[in-house]
Amino acid sequence: MGGAAVAVLSATRRRSTLISSLISRPARGLHEATAAAGEEKARTRRRRRSSSSRLLGSDFADTWDQASREAARPPPPPAAGVGYEPMATIIDGKSIAEDIRLQIAEEVCQMKNAVGHVPGLAVVLVGNRRDSESYVRFKVKGCEEVGIKSLLAELPGNCTEDEVVDSVSRFNEDPSVHGILVQLPLPQHMDEEKILSAISLEKDVDGFHPLNVGNLALRSRKPLFISCAAKACLELLLQSGIDLMGKHITVIGRSKVVGLPTSLLLQRHHATVSVIHAFTENPEEITCESDIVISAAGVANLVRGSWLKKGAVVIDVGTNPVEDPASDYGYRLTGDVCFEEAVRVASAITPVPGGVGPMTIAMLLANTLDSAKRVYGLSD
Repeated sequence: MGGAAVAVLSATRRRSTLISSLISRPARGLHEATAAAGEEKARTRRRRRSSSSRLLGSDFADTWDQASREAARPPPPPAAGVGYEPMATIIDGKSIAEDIRLQIAEEVCQMKNAVGHVPGLAVVLVGNRRDSESYVRFKVKGCEEVGIKSLLAELPGNCTEDEVVDSVSRFNEDPSVHGILVQLPLPQHMDEEKILSAISLEKDVDGFHPLNVGNLALRSRKPLFISCAAKACLELLLQSGIDLMGKHITVIGRSKVVGLPTSLLLQRHHATVSVIHAFTENPEEITCESDIVISAAGVANLVRGSWLKKGAVVIDVGTNPVEDPASDYGYRLTGDVCFEEAVRVASAITPVPGGVGPMTIAMLLANTLDSAKRVYGLSD
């Protein structure tokens, strides 16, 4: 082969090598970029996976430790606030509840005449807590006053979960029982959720069943039952002619008994709701901006007069026993709100006792009646 041919061949090979290099370089770059993107996607997937496990948040108990220390301040003496007369209207829950019980008694009588049956409420009481026994007595007495049949299963505090569930199951199967409630709190060794879940949805007059709570949260759904305490708060507001739509309402406490269902129910009335709990950093600032304050924290004198906007409406759900040697029982009940201070700032307020408590029992009786009407085909 001549020298010229060799030179041409060599140049051709160099061009081929150069072209291959130019082609493979972006290919390598594309491969590297693809690999890097894959690693980034993997990292993103890992991040998403780990964050999804925290969607429901950590399960911390609302201890209200700091609030308890704050609440240790005694209420002001009667002479405090001289020159500034109380302005609040007292919302008489006892009187409103009495009217509702009279209506329930009439409907129970009509049911008995129509179908030969009356509503039945079963209560399961575990242990011998003095406050729980007192609440159960009030509920049984309320049943007697309106003609509702009441059944009571009393179990010792050291009984097993299965024994409590067995009691609930027997009431589930009893056609004369239209409502079942397990008095809370239960002894610490018991799984509260397990026991409450044993109650039939159709007899869950306390409104704790997940389907009842879930349907309450969805505006397009209607729960069979709503928490009695939440209904009591709303009924007091509505019966007092207080408008809820568009109002800023603060709910203090987020328990499944009061705080959670109350906040959900208020949203269905188109209120703007703030929820304060034990980890809220600026509770006073939030309540100071609220048109209505509903407190269900279970801390005596937590809400002071300085927490309230002038003219706010206050619903005090708290029933906290405070030692009182002068009382026949050695204690008296006080609310979450320092009444002596709040009455000088609020436009309307519920007392403790005599406010939400009687209404809660009235709502329990109403739920039991509604359950029986559903069974006997008498629902509206």
